[in-house]
Amino acid sequence: MSEGNGTPLVNMRDIVKTFGTINVLRGIDFEVGRQEIVGLLGDNGAGKSTLIKILTGVYTPSGGQIYFEGQTVTINSPQDARHLGIETVYQDLALVPLMSISRNFWLGQEITRRIGPFEVLDKQEMADRTRQALLDIGIHIRNPDEPVGSLSGGERQSIAIGRAVYFGKKLLILDEPTSALSVGETAKVLEYTRAAKDRGMSVIFISHNIGHVHKVADRFTIISHGQKVGDFRKEEVGEMEVAQMVMTGEVPERLRLVTTGDD
Repeated sequence: MSEGNGTPLVNMRDIVKTFGTINVLRGIDFEVGRQEIVGLLGDNGAGKSTLIKILTGVYTPSGGQIYFEGQTVTINSPQDARHLGIETVYQDLALVPLMSISRNFWLGQEITRRIGPFEVLDKQEMADRTRQALLDIGIHIRNPDEPVGSLSGGERQSIAIGRAVYFGKKLLILDEPTSALSVGETAKVLEYTRAAKDRGMSVIFISHNIGHVHKVADRFTIISHGQKVGDFRKEEVGEMEVAQMVMTGEVPERLRLVTTGDD
């Protein structure tokens, strides 16, 4: 599933996760090709969030192996994931409303300069680089010093995506990026998702809205009750068929020959 580009960027093999006696993930294989957008889909409780938390170092797998760029990796923390070039935009966005756009953009990675014996924030440099970084993926901001709390939901989402693209470099994970957004704001978020791919990144797009993910994904991985239902390229499957598989966990008969869920 690496789109003919050789070794996939991410290859998670036979991933198992148990919490006590509960089997949340039961031997899932999950791949993301280079410069590919993969829609990770499943109903509530399917296990998709657990799978992503394993990839980003929040959880340790109970079994299985993760390969990144063909190399075996152990991801013990979100810092390990970031070191590999993985950035995640969660539903809560992790933005500080009272801080400016530029301060949020550089949060935890601030640019400083020395004034005599003191090291101070280089606010102008952060503002200039924030504006340019966002502009590079088509995001125009009025003022980098504007508080994030004054922005709309879609604007906040765009800032979070822009920051992740800038620092992520290789893999962008979007967790329900269009929830509670207007039609116009959703269209912009989908545009920024494509822009991330155009810049050479791979994207994992997690969403309950099949219509949104269907517009941008190259391929869909569907999981149900901790097991993979299958992998399907966009040209192989219709939007309604995807929705049906998410709801039932069953592959339509005509698609059973193309699914890789039993590889």
